[in-house]
Amino acid sequence: MTHSVAVPPEPQLRPMLDAYAQAVAARRRTIAIGAVLMLVAIGLSSVGAEVRLDTFWDKIGNFSSYFERLTLLDTGARVWTDPVYWFWGLRRWSLQLGQTILIAYVGTVTGAVLGVAGGVLASRNLSRSGTVRLIVTRVLEFCRTVPDIVFALIFVVAFGLGPLPGVLAITLHTIGTLGKLFAEVIENIDMKPVEGIQGTGGSWLSQIRFGVLPQVMSNFASYSLLRLEVNLRGAAVIGFVGAGGIGQELIVAIRKFYYSDVSAILLMLLVCVMLLDFGSEKLRHRLLAAEQAR
Repeated sequence: MTHSVAVPPEPQLRPMLDAYAQAVAARRRTIAIGAVLMLVAIGLSSVGAEVRLDTFWDKIGNFSSYFERLTLLDTGARVWTDPVYWFWGLRRWSLQLGQTILIAYVGTVTGAVLGVAGGVLASRNLSRSGTVRLIVTRVLEFCRTVPDIVFALIFVVAFGLGPLPGVLAITLHTIGTLGKLFAEVIENIDMKPVEGIQGTGGSWLSQIRFGVLPQVMSNFASYSLLRLEVNLRGAAVIGFVGAGGIGQELIVAIRKFYYSDVSAILLMLLVCVMLLDFGSEKLRHRLLAAEQAR
């Protein structure tokens, strides 16, 4: 089935075409000006940060040669030619990697639970006291502003070497990050179920339990799984300062120039993160599909 389109006469069409051309030209000018301003800002920032392209170009060979050295055993052979020699410390590294995974898991779960409480108290539509909301918001900002490795250093001094400082550092940083995300999710919920429970005499906790959580649980779980992936990498890094896990072994290998050990540990971390990413992605999609099916 064909449809005919009436074309206005030239005197009537010309002003519309001119207006369209002017609008397109104005948009292109805006984009061009924005691009120029962005390039100028990048250039000024690079000067202020002492980013020098000549130094980068002169030293780029050191970067590539280091990764080339990671592929060599002490005998000079490539690492993949002798996997047994390459992964000579597999048993010890596996135990330390398992400890890193547990640090990330415990820190994420604890931080997520406390982050739910922080998100509820920091949300504008649920927090009954402006003072409490202000205090909780500032606490969450502090927790996510301080790097987790700084928290780890503080806790190592306080509690000594081991996984406990790592768990505490991961927990605090997770509270700050997830608390902020949870608060934003809560502020976008439908308040009608909450008002209905309130109208029937339900307590504030009942409103949270039956009116809020059913709407946000899938998002909470999705954000928590994403945070677990980040925390696994973070747990490996904070091991550099003695907070337990595979990071302690990795920093020793780096400092002593045990190149093949560095590459073996990095490969184990990479495989672990890939498996975690794959599993958490599948679980997130199932949660979101279940939420949409309701």
